[in-house]
Amino acid sequence: MLIVTTENVPGHTVREVKGQVFGVTVRSRGLGGNMMAGLRTIVGGEIPEYTQMLEEARRHAIDRMVENALMRKANAIVMMRFDSSELGQSMSEIVAYGTAVVIDPV
Repeated sequence: MLIVTTENVPGHTVREVKGQVFGVTVRSRGLGGNMMAGLRTIVGGEIPEYTQMLEEARRHAIDRMVENALMRKANAIVMMRFDSSELGQSMSEIVAYGTAVVIDPV
């Protein structure tokens, strides 16, 4: 599945627009991860526990978005974006969304 953040795919024509597709996941760090991250905030810098969690969440959101596009018989997703929000104090929602299309090479 070709996924792009642009409206068009160079060298291709959009033959059919299938509609909006999305994938969502909600993640929470465990107590141990939150404690380690809290300690790391004291010295500053990257917090690898959260970075890993968000990378995995983005991958899962993309996978779910692709499943949604495949169910609609699309072969590409254009205008793909991520959105995120906090749910409570320890949960993050990650959404991948875009427009499912059928494209043909020019």
